[in-house]
Amino acid sequence: MDRRVLVRVDFNVPLAGEGDGIEVSDDGRMRAALPTIDYLRERGSRLILVSHLGRPKDREPELSMAPVSRRLADLTDASVQQADVVVGEGVEQAAADLAAGEILVLENSRYEPGETSNDPELARGLAQLAEVYVNDAFGAAHRAHATTEGVAHDLPAVAGFLLEREVSVLSALVQDPAHPLVVILGGAKVSDKIGVIERFLDLADAVLIGGAMCFSFFRAQGIPTGNSLVEEADIGQAAELLERAKESSCRLELPRDLVIADRFAADAERRELRGIEVPDGWMGLDVGPRTCEAYANEIEGAATIFWNGPMGAFELEPFAAGTRGVAEAVAAASGTTVVGGGDSAAALEQFGLASRVTHLSTGGGASLELLEGRSLPGVEALDDV
Repeated sequence: MDRRVLVRVDFNVPLAGEGDGIEVSDDGRMRAALPTIDYLRERGSRLILVSHLGRPKDREPELSMAPVSRRLADLTDASVQQADVVVGEGVEQAAADLAAGEILVLENSRYEPGETSNDPELARGLAQLAEVYVNDAFGAAHRAHATTEGVAHDLPAVAGFLLEREVSVLSALVQDPAHPLVVILGGAKVSDKIGVIERFLDLADAVLIGGAMCFSFFRAQGIPTGNSLVEEADIGQAAELLERAKESSCRLELPRDLVIADRFAADAERRELRGIEVPDGWMGLDVGPRTCEAYANEIEGAATIFWNGPMGAFELEPFAAGTRGVAEAVAAASGTTVVGGGDSAAALEQFGLASRVTHLSTGGGASLELLEGRSLPGVEALDDV
């Protein structure tokens, strides 16, 4: 298979440092793409990798793909070249000059304004670089961008191993899950998860709510929330979900106790509430030990578990216990455990538990949209999915 293959990867990884000292601080997403990269290289393919990195407004040098290319060279035994642009004659020549097994990394795709607008001209420029297109960027598959959807119409387009596994594992959660099915949802906004909550109220045995989104459910019931983070627009949606849950066989569980603070800071005054009524001047920053124990018991007895979103401000150590407790329960569960991307993945990494779950998704927004039943443009455009 001595072909030039354009691979859309999700190398939108965190960076640390300044100037020439900028380095990749977490290469988890890069390592997740290695099976596809290695498979293609072992068969003599010449690889052109493309990814976005951050949300550049222009061509900010601190969002260049150069540190990513350097890290990729460390992760593989390949010759890795870094292009200084995304498309153009120079890149076409560099791609044509690749030897079997060599890799050319294009510059940040979002340096091109036509990326997010799915510009057909940019898509055609990308297609000029290769003979085959492989999408292995599940984390960007819910975006109809030039590198995820547009170019798939100009080349034979197939899924990489990572994207294929993501779609297979996540689809199984809603198509034929083993029961009991327990879903744990956290984070800040009900609006971000409403579609998933609605879907699982029809499918799951229990939905366990944590994070700041629980305060919208409390407010919907007239329970005081003090200075806790509440999205006012979410209160009505929370009320509707509570009513829907009454008609469902699925139990919608809310925290039974909370950890509160006088401000959002690691050195804030901290108290454990025996209940859930937050006094004026205080804010809830974590679920309490009773909630943690109850949720852990639900998780222990489940055959299938899906978790997306932290239970509290786990990035602040005094308020990490709830998220840590859920993470440990998920890691210890004997059932199938699937964890959504974003903060949940970061929490597992932080607690050293990432290797102890069945599947750790690389796509936060993409995984939620797939579970909601929405089509993913980057998947729909492929020839083999």
